[in-house]
Amino acid sequence: MATANTGFPHHFLWGGATAANQLEGGFDQDGKGLSTADMIAYVPKAQRQGDHSMEISSERIAQILAGDLSERFPKREGVDFYHRYKEDIALFAEMGFKVFRMSINWARIFPNGDDAQPNEAGLQFYDNVFDELLKYGIEPLVTLSHYETPLGLTMKYNGWASREVIQHYVKYAETVFTRYRNKVKYWLTFNEINVMLFSPYTGGGILSDKVEHKLQTVYQALHHQFVASALVTKLGHEIIPGLQIGCMLARMESYAHTCNPEDVRKSQLENQMNLFFTDVHARGEYPSYMNRYFAENNIVIAREPGDDEILAAHTVDFISFSYYMTLTVTAGPEGEATAGNLIGGVRNPYLQASDWGWQIDPVGLRITLNTLYDRYRKPLFIVENGLGAIDRVEADGSIHDDYRIDYLKQHIIQMREAIKDGVELMGYTAWGPIDLVSMSTSEMSKRYGFIYVDWNDEGQGTLKRSKKDSFDWYKKVIESNGEVL
Repeated sequence: MATANTGFPHHFLWGGATAANQLEGGFDQDGKGLSTADMIAYVPKAQRQGDHSMEISSERIAQILAGDLSERFPKREGVDFYHRYKEDIALFAEMGFKVFRMSINWARIFPNGDDAQPNEAGLQFYDNVFDELLKYGIEPLVTLSHYETPLGLTMKYNGWASREVIQHYVKYAETVFTRYRNKVKYWLTFNEINVMLFSPYTGGGILSDKVEHKLQTVYQALHHQFVASALVTKLGHEIIPGLQIGCMLARMESYAHTCNPEDVRKSQLENQMNLFFTDVHARGEYPSYMNRYFAENNIVIAREPGDDEILAAHTVDFISFSYYMTLTVTAGPEGEATAGNLIGGVRNPYLQASDWGWQIDPVGLRITLNTLYDRYRKPLFIVENGLGAIDRVEADGSIHDDYRIDYLKQHIIQMREAIKDGVELMGYTAWGPIDLVSMSTSEMSKRYGFIYVDWNDEGQGTLKRSKKDSFDWYKKVIESNGEVL
């Protein structure tokens, strides 16, 4: 049943989303091992080539492990949620969160990824976090792998390039499912699984300089993740009564630049390549359109007997996705390139852009929701959406982020319209309810939160938390179930 005038169901899950490597800190405490994210150094903007510096070489990792580099590694620091989780969760509760999306850092549970026994101190930390959330009636939504592959698996197996990693992931999942079976009922297997295409290291812990055929390796690694996801989906349903487990896609809705059929075909192909991932997770099989792509790119997926049956038998319960932008594509040379979009495209003249050049398209969210629901007829969950912006602290300590309020408001309006269209939407977790370290650039100045954290790009500040104007605004949105915007 929907609330009058809003369209949002009474049980709608409002909240916020984070990742351990951008939030926690405490990278070397209580037995935690190193993860792939712990190797990413901060590069000042003036020295940066482009917006994204997430790939890394085996030589670079060897230098870092030898300890002869002096850079900062912001994802090791996060914003100290590891020691401040009670304070932060109290603020989430004050906003009225129904759900909090977070990830478990795999290397906090199995420091090397393939250890014989789990790290009890790591398990206890998440017990404490879940207990604190449940104290306030906040449901945890837990991502098993959110760009936090244990570095040990990268060094020993080259990450998900090796099928060996499947068994270690399944063991990790079984450990946390069993431990938290009475505390967590919403789970995601892999964050933005398609990101491996443009950063094999981020998405799969893969060092590209160790492979000969990069595209072949990436799609083989993705097959390993698909099989692992299906096995873990099966396991979760066996261990946790009433468990809901989903996949997670970085959704990139693509528009044709013109009505030229070549542009329309180009956009269709881009959408297929993006939806390939949810096709496998939700339909349980490789879509036929990928056969041509694999053949034309000399890609042969090595399958073991039973793989196809595993994928078919254990599809996800719901589809979650991140939504920040749409892409506009053309088959020809015309069009002005965009500065910030993650995977290219040309500028859409009908859209404005964020401080980082990401094109803002609220109506595109309604289009995406309808596209996904029409295609899969499974419940949907928006688990990332937000505006990265430069916030200014006034002399009295206030932070007036009307731009963020407007961004979120326009997207929530389109969510409501999609629900009225008939889309089954479970919930919405705004990305970065508290300022955290940027995934792509390791900056703090690219802020998303309702809660400001006094910490800068150079790792200076008090880490004090303070409320932005958007804090009280989002609180009213949740209180009114989307009626007061």
